[in-house]
Amino acid sequence: MRQIKDILRLQWSQGLSMRSIARSLGVGYGSVQEVVQRATAAGLQWPLPAELDDAALAQLLYPGNQGRPRRRAEPDWTVVDTELRRKGVTRELLWLEYKQAHPDDGLQYTQFCIHYKRWRQTQNVVLRQSYRAGEKMFVDYPGQLVPILNPRTGEIRPAPLFIAVLGASSLIYAEAQEAETLPYWIDGHTHAVEYFQGVPALTIPDNPKTGVHHACWYEPELNPTYADWAAHYGTVILPARPDHPRDKATAEVSVQIAERWILAVLRHRTFTSVAAANEEIARLREAINDRPFQKRTGSRRQLWEMLDRPALRPLPATPYEFAEWRQAKVPFDYHVTVDHNF
Repeated sequence: MRQIKDILRLQWSQGLSMRSIARSLGVGYGSVQEVVQRATAAGLQWPLPAELDDAALAQLLYPGNQGRPRRRAEPDWTVVDTELRRKGVTRELLWLEYKQAHPDDGLQYTQFCIHYKRWRQTQNVVLRQSYRAGEKMFVDYPGQLVPILNPRTGEIRPAPLFIAVLGASSLIYAEAQEAETLPYWIDGHTHAVEYFQGVPALTIPDNPKTGVHHACWYEPELNPTYADWAAHYGTVILPARPDHPRDKATAEVSVQIAERWILAVLRHRTFTSVAAANEEIARLREAINDRPFQKRTGSRRQLWEMLDRPALRPLPATPYEFAEWRQAKVPFDYHVTVDHNF
């Protein structure tokens, strides 16, 4: 304590009470009381000996507290962050387990939360949103397209890239499609949940016209086929709010990763079919999922095996059979036109 001499002077020379000294110096009453008790036990009197400087006085009163303060044992914050993604796991539970392993030199709960918050602020922006295991799957179409060459006519047509990503593990699924129409939109979702080997609780698209008829903050109007697909797999469609990209931050980052490590890598390749493009896309997709993280241990696939895979809901016995719903007025002849047939 830097104010030891001031405390002893005010107590022994000026005769102030300990509470008055505490208010005057801006220290706690207990600290003032402890200094006086230690000085009395050491046989000191006022005035203090001239050769007793601040360092010697502190050494005399606090012989066991010299040097640097004791460093508290901190947990592996990467493990803490990973465990918090498990369903039912809380910070208090992790702190209790950590405190059992470090009863003497462990952080108290408040400092545990503060240190964890500081650690998260040093990580990537992607990791700042907390996603529960098996909770969310984000789906989107990136802006860039895969060029497909028709070898007979020489015509190049663009093929969209469908992206799906799990929130907790960031495991990515990607495939090229013939077009951004409803059948391929539904097929992409079906292939994604089959690739993830389970169904998430929430599916979050970005209000595409193929899946969402009317974008709304509170009650979006879904395509009936899209809603039927969700009912078949037992998931809930929760479109991201318009003009709120942070609602689907994981999807935005995954789209960026796909553009850099799939579309950019294939920019010099020429494909004559979507199937041929998907063979290369699948190879690059697996490389992305197996690549170690830069700022944390493990990879997307390892996190998927640890977090998402056990928490995902099981797939139904049969895959979804595509069905398109339409409204039609029945005329006087009792015939309805479907695909130019009565």
